[in-house]
Amino acid sequence: MTDLGRISVSEVAGQSAELLPAREALALINFTNITAVNVAIAVNAATIGSTAAAAALQHVAAFQR
Repeated sequence: MTDLGRISVSEVAGQSAELLPAREALALINFTNITAVNVAIAVNAATIGSTAAAAALQHVAAFQR
């Protein structure tokens, strides 16, 4: 490049270009369904001075189109 910021013909001739992928492959938004399930039940009914605790594992699934 010259000091004025201009490009010579020989510099342009030395460049290469590639075709872009199809528009569908360049999507800005990907739709992904994410589902998380976490269920736990603890029952402490009609008892005096007792406690109830529940623990659950969580399963996460992602489906992308």
